[in-house]
Amino acid sequence: MSVHTEEAAAAAIDAACRELKLPTVRAEASAIADGALAAGLTHRAYLADVLSAEVDERAERRRQRRIADARFPRVKRLDQFDCARSAVTEATVAALGAGAFIERGDPVVLLGDSGTGKSHLLIGTGMAAADSGRRVRYTTAAALVNELVEASDERTLSRVIARYGRVDLLCIDELGYLSLDVRGAELLFQVLTEREERRSVAVASNAPFSEWGRTFSDARLAGAVVDRLTFRSLIIETGSNSYRLRSANTAAERSRTAIR
Repeated sequence: MSVHTEEAAAAAIDAACRELKLPTVRAEASAIADGALAAGLTHRAYLADVLSAEVDERAERRRQRRIADARFPRVKRLDQFDCARSAVTEATVAALGAGAFIERGDPVVLLGDSGTGKSHLLIGTGMAAADSGRRVRYTTAAALVNELVEASDERTLSRVIARYGRVDLLCIDELGYLSLDVRGAELLFQVLTEREERRSVAVASNAPFSEWGRTFSDARLAGAVVDRLTFRSLIIETGSNSYRLRSANTAAERSRTAIR
């Protein structure tokens, strides 16, 4: 089709972009064309620019969709983690962000007291993985067990376990905060078994391995879970010095100083 006027060209571009489902080209074509004309770019360079804009926008939408699908409770980035106030080193944080353990299907276990940054690291690791194109799912241990119990009652358990088995990284927070009955523990074990040595699991717990028997109600089952989560695992101890408590104490001290 030959177009002889700017108005006709704009209309043709708009119609073609609607038909081909190129929303970014449709929105940016005119501005990029003006910039290309001012810069003296060739037709080929203009075409490269406008198509690159579409590709970049689609990549960003996919990234945002992966973040949404992961169901993180809040935004936490690894570059926001303050290693100076933590027992966790910068090298360890960098290893979590690089995600080589995901490629190997290795587990990550974050152990430490409340307020030491376990959830921040867990969510940050998941968000870094999603940013790099991996499928991620975040959940708490209690929420996961409740979902599995409901699926078992509704006879959809195999489908749910398969769904959890497909994501590249499964992040399980708050393991050890609540005790699990035998049924719930066995269902959680099935998810871990589905992913064993194939897909990575990252777990955050406030309890050392020696106390996991209390969480799983059955010593043998607890031992089997520990075995699966420690084989080839990156174990990170976040310590016992609560960052949140120290921050609260610092804020309180500043308030008292200001009053004086």
